[in-house]
Amino acid sequence: MKICVAGLWHLGVVTAACVASAGHRVVAFDEDGSVVAGLEDGILPVDEPGLAELVRQQVDAGALRFAHRLEEAVGDADVVWITYDTPVDEDDRADVEFVLTRARAVVGAADPSAAILVSSQLPVGTTRLLEESSEPGRTFAYSPENLRLGDAIAAFMHPDRIVVGVRSRADRARIEELLGAFTDRIEWMSVESAELVKHGVNAFLALSVAFANELAGVAEHVGADASEVERGLKTEGRIGPRAYLRAGAPFAGGTLARDIGYLTEIGEREHTPTQLLRAVRVSNDEHKQWARRTIELLVGEGGRLDGHVIGVWGLAYKPRTDTLRRSASVELCRDLAAAGAFVKAHDPGVRVLPDDLADGVTLCETPLEAVDGASALAVQTDWPAYRDVDPDRVVAAMRSAIIVDPNGFLLDGLGEVSGVRYVRVGSRRA
Repeated sequence: MKICVAGLWHLGVVTAACVASAGHRVVAFDEDGSVVAGLEDGILPVDEPGLAELVRQQVDAGALRFAHRLEEAVGDADVVWITYDTPVDEDDRADVEFVLTRARAVVGAADPSAAILVSSQLPVGTTRLLEESSEPGRTFAYSPENLRLGDAIAAFMHPDRIVVGVRSRADRARIEELLGAFTDRIEWMSVESAELVKHGVNAFLALSVAFANELAGVAEHVGADASEVERGLKTEGRIGPRAYLRAGAPFAGGTLARDIGYLTEIGEREHTPTQLLRAVRVSNDEHKQWARRTIELLVGEGGRLDGHVIGVWGLAYKPRTDTLRRSASVELCRDLAAAGAFVKAHDPGVRVLPDDLADGVTLCETPLEAVDGASALAVQTDWPAYRDVDPDRVVAAMRSAIIVDPNGFLLDGLGEVSGVRYVRVGSRRA
C-alpha cells in the first residue's frame, strides 16, 4: 500500500519507519523543511533507541522517503495517516489547534478516495470536527497512538492489540490491510469510542500511579514497606500481577496529564462530575515534592540547603531518551537550587542543560563527578548504566552517604552498602 505519514516528530517518525519495514511504500511529510532535511541526513528530531538505524534501513531499501511539499507527499496515497504530536504547555493544556490546522491542510490535499487515519492525541470529538470541515462524504478513522518513549519500536511492532475506530466498511478493510502486519488483534469500534479509549487508558494509568504513591506515603509513617504492599495487591485476583501499581516517582511528561486534562475539560463543558480525575492531578502534583522534601528532611536545616552539594543522576523524562521537557528531574533541580543547594547533575543522554538551570546546576561528565562532595544523591532517571557504577566508589566520593531513590532502582547495589542511608518511596526514613 501507499501510505502518507503526516507530522514528523516522535509519533510520526516511528510510524513511518515501522510501516515501511512492514512492506508498505511510505512518504513521510512535515511542513518544516528543516525537520525533513535533517531526516534526509539521518538526523532525527527526537532520540529513540534503534530508530535512526531503522529509518536508514528503510530509506536505503527505497521503502521510505521524506517530503515537505504537501502535494508531493499525499499524491495517490491509499491511506493518509495523521501523526502530529500535540504540544502541551506547562499547565498540561494541549494546543489542539496546532494539529487541527495542519491536519485540515493535509486532508484537503489528499485524494478523495484516500482513507484518513488519525493517531494524534486529541480530545474525543476532534475527529468529527475534521470531518465537518472536510468535503462531504469523506470519512475518517481513529487509532490512538500506542508508543512508549524509549521503547517505541517494540511497542509499535508488537502491540498487545490495536484499537481502531471507523465509520465505513471500506475504511476498515483498508486499515486492516495496513495494520495486519503488526497484529491480528484489532479492536474495532466507533471513532468516538476509540478516542475515549486513549483518554481512559492514560487516566487509569495516572490514577494507578497516584494511588500507589498515596498508599506508599501512608506506609512510610506506619512502618510498612510499599513493595510488600504492592506484592499483596498484585496477588489479589481482582487486581492482578500486571496492574500499574508500583510506588515510586510521580508520572511526568505530558501524556498522562494531557488526557486527565482532556477529560476534566469535557466534564466542565458537559456539566459532568469528574472529581476523581481532578484528584489524580492534585495527588500527583503533591507527590512531585517527595524527593525535595526528603532531601530537606535528611540534609537541610529549616528547609534550606545552603552550602550543600546535591548530586542528581538522570535528567531525561525517561531512560534511553534525551527529552527534558516536562521532566520531574529538571523540576527537582530547580527546586534544590532555589533552596540554596549547589546541584551537580549527570545524564548519559543529555549534553546541554536548559537555560533556566544555568544558575546553581552543573552538568557533569560522569556519575562519580556528580556525587563528589555531595551531601545526598537523588536518583531520578533509571538509566541502566547507573547500575554499573561501583557503589563503594560512590559512597567514598560523597560527603554523606544519603541516597534518595524514588523507584528503588539501585536498591540492589547502593542500597546494600554498609553505612548508606537509602530511602525510596514507601520505605521508612528513620
